[in-house]
Amino acid sequence: MPKKSLIIGAAFVDVIMDIAQMPNSGGDVTAELKSYNVGGCAFNVYGAIKHYLGADYADLFIPVGKGQYSQMVRRTMNNNHIPVLLEDSQKDNGWDLCLVEPSGERTFITVPGIEQDWQNGWFQKINLADYKYFYLSGYEMEDVESANLILDHLDKRDADSYILFDASPRISHITPEILNRLMNKNVIINANEDEIGFLSSKSTLEEKVNDIFNRTGEPVLATLGAKGTYLYDNNGGRIIASDKVEKIVNTIGAGDTHCGGVIAGLLKGDSFDEACKVGNHLSAQVIQQEAGSLS
Repeated sequence: MPKKSLIIGAAFVDVIMDIAQMPNSGGDVTAELKSYNVGGCAFNVYGAIKHYLGADYADLFIPVGKGQYSQMVRRTMNNNHIPVLLEDSQKDNGWDLCLVEPSGERTFITVPGIEQDWQNGWFQKINLADYKYFYLSGYEMEDVESANLILDHLDKRDADSYILFDASPRISHITPEILNRLMNKNVIINANEDEIGFLSSKSTLEEKVNDIFNRTGEPVLATLGAKGTYLYDNNGGRIIASDKVEKIVNTIGAGDTHCGGVIAGLLKGDSFDEACKVGNHLSAQVIQQEAGSLS
């Protein structure tokens, strides 16, 4: 069996509500409760890889704590035959209120949990040499102590392995020190157009991704929503077009699923162009359903 991917991060409980429009400060609006779903960036990335390649190509490395939300996470993982690799009873898992507007745009209010309190001992449960690709989200890089702990362990990975760093909407809260640790060789940067601006001060999108590429030496992926993905590497920049979507239910998990699709394509041996097509295709699938994971 070839080396696989380690998906590092969190599983949250998404409390999903439909809302006509976001309220102004001090406002009062009504919402319709749609569902309680287990999500979180890492959970969604794993779901995309499992959906495309099968469960043998990825391990989901997320803490499962103790409490009402942890029970929901554990039950969902058991029902989907996802091994629980990391258990810690110190705290509950986090949850979020996800407000979905008619356009499919979503707004999160997040209550963090155990996934923001990484411990050295957790990494004794895995062998880094088993993995070719590692997924990291900006959500796990926001807390400086946890971020440095994770990156210190990943510094011990094989020299021919790669990190795919998903910048996330929390990119503005990550310290320059942590971002500098990530802007290095063997780190593939994935970000949307807004997030790219926190990684480079250049003017245009092409200038920004070129600037990042010059620092990492690895392909840079800028997701463009319905337009697809702007990929920049040794061959310059080009847009990898996305699938046409007739009806968007919501955009929960779109970016996570795209990352999972890219990793899945690379694990299969695809070029970056082809891997981006896989990411685009799977993200187009997930925005046509309510849950943010394809697992």
